[in-house]
Amino acid sequence: MSHEVSETVQPFVHTTPQGRQLHGLIDLPARAGRQPAVVVCHGFKGFMEWGFFPPLAELLAQRGFVVVRFNFSGSGMRPGEERASDLEGFRTNTFSADLEDALSILDAAAADELAPGRIDGARLGLLGHSRGGGAALLTAASEAWRERLGALVTWASVGTFHRYSEEQRRGWREAGEIVVVNGRTGQELPMSTAMLDDLEENAEALDLEAAAGRRRAPWLILHGDEDESVDPADAQRLDEAAADPYELRLVTGGSHTFGAGHPFSGPTPQLIEVFNQTQRWLRRHLT
Repeated sequence: MSHEVSETVQPFVHTTPQGRQLHGLIDLPARAGRQPAVVVCHGFKGFMEWGFFPPLAELLAQRGFVVVRFNFSGSGMRPGEERASDLEGFRTNTFSADLEDALSILDAAAADELAPGRIDGARLGLLGHSRGGGAALLTAASEAWRERLGALVTWASVGTFHRYSEEQRRGWREAGEIVVVNGRTGQELPMSTAMLDDLEENAEALDLEAAAGRRRAPWLILHGDEDESVDPADAQRLDEAAADPYELRLVTGGSHTFGAGHPFSGPTPQLIEVFNQTQRWLRRHLT
């Protein structure tokens, strides 16, 4: 990847209306003044410094975008960490909390609070990977942003948050928690039933297919046809529910992370395709 243009990376801490602290990084383009911005939402067990996010932010900054990365409050991760240390945050996280976090970051970007004098609040986009794609979609479909968001891109997004069988949910409730294992670190991460409660109590608000039909921002759906974590059928589900304008592109040979890992060891042909499609879409709709 080219390093001809350097950008400045600045940390920030933002407090949501719910009182949660979000840690983030802002990648600034070399061009001074207010520029279009993209807020990036990581996925489940992901974080803002994982694998492809830093090179993605570098590429977009080189293309003239301000890039806002952040860790969801329930990610369990703090800046610079390789293993989750906020286990209580992870244990009690919910999909609604992810949505609140994404909305708050987008609102702060529009209000010139994150990088004063650098973000054009009228040219804002969202990008989300996997579960973060679901959060980005809900944000784009929200009453506050449905008519204001300039562009949406999702990578390997879930098409529904209902990803556990009835038997799994029953066992989860009986035990009071479920333990997920981070395949990268081997760390065991318990989750309380808060997420199940959230899905039941806020089913309508968390319906991704309904959100696909409500959102108005031009939407690029990218999904690997060999995704081992989120079936490409989820992309088809969103495709069938989406309102215009949108575009679905299945990436041949693409895995859930398009061949990328952590630490990042360089782009695969599939990731290069995703990077190129993403920056073209954002430049088309935000510049």
